[in-house]
Amino acid sequence: MVNIAVVGLGWWGKIMVNTLAGSSSVRVVAAVEPNAELGAPLCKEGGIRHYAQLSDALQDPEVEAVILTTPNRFHEEQIVEAAQAGKHVLCEKPLALGLASAERAVEACLRSGVRLGIGHERRFEPPMKMVRQLVADGALGQVLQIEGNFSQNKFLALAPDNWRLSVQEAGCGPMTATGIHLLDLAGSIAGAARAVRATAYNLATGFESGDSASAHVVFDNGVTATINAMLSTPFYSRFAVFGSRGWIEVRDKSHVESPSGWIVTRSTTGDETETIDIPVATPVRENVEAFARAVRGKQSDYPVSLQEMLNTTSLLESVFEAARTGSLVVPRKSDVLARVRT
Repeated sequence: MVNIAVVGLGWWGKIMVNTLAGSSSVRVVAAVEPNAELGAPLCKEGGIRHYAQLSDALQDPEVEAVILTTPNRFHEEQIVEAAQAGKHVLCEKPLALGLASAERAVEACLRSGVRLGIGHERRFEPPMKMVRQLVADGALGQVLQIEGNFSQNKFLALAPDNWRLSVQEAGCGPMTATGIHLLDLAGSIAGAARAVRATAYNLATGFESGDSASAHVVFDNGVTATINAMLSTPFYSRFAVFGSRGWIEVRDKSHVESPSGWIVTRSTTGDETETIDIPVATPVRENVEAFARAVRGKQSDYPVSLQEMLNTTSLLESVFEAARTGSLVVPRKSDVLARVRT
């Protein structure tokens, strides 16, 4: 068992504590929540220690790793602080809103010799594993295009001053909140991006960070991806990959907060179109457990590489810039891994 402290007991932090309660490889022993009225009762109910500050949890010798479910603006600082204290870190997405910030976080973990994980749990969903395996096996032929849409209306219940709706703290809100998962999935298939065009508008709400975003990405290998995200429409999630010999589409039945399974439709040259119903799974917990195995050295590499984390952050930052300027943006390539390792 890897002993973990969850940092931040807001919406996702509470889900994380509850989700990990049934894990056989991770034990939540503490939580950090500055709001005592919120944190103390939840921690008492869960039988875990409550700390008001991250520094308090980092001084706890039983805590081996932290899971950051905190606002985006704190990620870099908290990752660096935890790494310098010798604690492994799993950070909720996005790792950072800008590549430079992500590079500083990654460098701190490398120099301290701690593991860094990321909340891209969609990679751990059974149908997404199927998609990536089909691509790896060549069953779809040459990948040509990727399409995705991950939209929801949960943010309509938020107060207007919530950080998730702020341009400064959330960038392009729809893409940071949900679209980033699809940007990451596309990158896990196609690699690093070389050009991005994007739009972001506030069409139906008063959200400062926008409620409708769309990105068109060209990857280094010529594969293209179109990723859409909205924050005012009822839940919808679709991810599809098209190749020279076949295609596959994944549709979620419900939000990852309360998963209920997926519907997968696939077709390859010469075969009839097939539809598969995939039952509910626990990708959030599987992500943390994969991180725990990496911490214990039972898995040589965490499934999401540091380079992929940097690529996704660079792509997200480029979407922000492209939407703001209306111009074609070339994502910056990070050299922090080469610099630190040499």
